[in-house]
Amino acid sequence: MKSIDLDWKPLALVPLLALGVLPFIGSPSTWLTLTVAGLAMGMIIFIIASGLTLVFGLMDVLNFGHGVFIALGAFVATTVLGLMSNWTASPELWRNLVAIFPAMLVAMLVSGAMGLAFERFIVRPVYGQHLKQILITMGGMIIGEELIKVIWGPQQIALPLPEALRGAVLLGEAAIEKYRLLAVVVGLAVFAVLAWVLGRTKIGLLIRAGVQNREMVESLGYRIQRLFVGVFVVGSALAGLGGVMWGLYQQSVTPQMGAQVNVLIFIVIIIGGLGSTGGALIGALLVGLMANYTGFLLPKVALFSNIALMVAILLWRPQGVYPVANR
Repeated sequence: MKSIDLDWKPLALVPLLALGVLPFIGSPSTWLTLTVAGLAMGMIIFIIASGLTLVFGLMDVLNFGHGVFIALGAFVATTVLGLMSNWTASPELWRNLVAIFPAMLVAMLVSGAMGLAFERFIVRPVYGQHLKQILITMGGMIIGEELIKVIWGPQQIALPLPEALRGAVLLGEAAIEKYRLLAVVVGLAVFAVLAWVLGRTKIGLLIRAGVQNREMVESLGYRIQRLFVGVFVVGSALAGLGGVMWGLYQQSVTPQMGAQVNVLIFIVIIIGGLGSTGGALIGALLVGLMANYTGFLLPKVALFSNIALMVAILLWRPQGVYPVANR
């Protein structure tokens, strides 16, 4: 939960990785295309991971059911965008955005509401019991996936990009997909809002104080339990937003998509430092860049590249790049 301090070394990892692979790729235009794609993927992963790192940072809850909120947000978006097909089919960008942002908002509201129920009936009985948290939240995710299948069906559903966001723009000889530029903007906006709330508001002060000393916050008369519930709901809503972004990124959604993304999320959180929002951003950007670079250079090892990245970071800093507290 701690904002990025003056330790500049982790901040240098992203440009070092990007510049380090340039000689191997050779073509500057191809490198730029891959880099923007990696940054966009990283920003989407950050949006999803920021919700989970908020939950862990304050509540010390290992929520392995986080993926169900991702899938739920994506499926809600298919319904909302399906109802606004006249807007998504328009070649005008503003009309496309008018369709996308309500889809994001509704997805966040539905995922947040489900997060409220998830915390009350599944997570609350196992506070402070990590092994039980892992087991029961994984069970909750399975139940959530089955409920999604009941409502939307078990099959993959297409989630095509709105008309104006298809294709790419040219920067010199580099082709940059339009949607990836939007993903970078949305990711930066989410990080800016989180940094402002955590660093400049009373609620953020209480959250950071609760991470360090829960008993002190309670002794001052604040109901930390309500703060916990609010953080869980916000974390679930952010997962829903990330689900919309990821679904549009893949241009399709499945009930299992959340479980598939979960692996990347936990890699990001471990790299960044448990509970660190700034660390999660750096970890997500590294994971996104690594996935795109290795997918281009060494497709056969792309699946293992992020695990290797995590191991390398932990050998350097065993608690992650910006650890908040010893767990």
